[in-house]
Amino acid sequence: MKPIRLDTLTPAAAAARLASEADESWARSFLRAFESQLRVGPLERLMSTWDLSASATARIFGVSRQAVAKWRLGSVPEERLVVLADLSAATDILERHVRRDRIPAVVRRQAPLLGGVSLLELAESGESGQVRTRVSELFDLRRVAP
Repeated sequence: MKPIRLDTLTPAAAAARLASEADESWARSFLRAFESQLRVGPLERLMSTWDLSASATARIFGVSRQAVAKWRLGSVPEERLVVLADLSAATDILERHVRRDRIPAVVRRQAPLLGGVSLLELAESGESGQVRTRVSELFDLRRVAP
């Protein structure tokens, strides 16, 4: 196949080309490396990956939309970093086990293993540590091994 400059394609066409030519593991690694090069911060990554609006993000952190907008321009205050670290860890696990485009649906789906609530609802109730723990448990393959 003739090499082509990706910047001559639309972003969607470039993504389709890469996806068709690379295995999924490589593509996920590429995405993480690319985001790192773009210096996407953990808050932006969370909002993008979980497909969160500023309002939904504000509910998770117990602040206003305006506070989230300010954080996006600067940084998340120290007293909110534990919540962000918990949700970032959960996002890491989700990205390893779920196609990125399906993560928004996964975090919104109510699950019996979560007591009938969704990961998003759990996060919005102030239980970010439980989100991290539950995501780890959901994808712990040792529990299904004989």
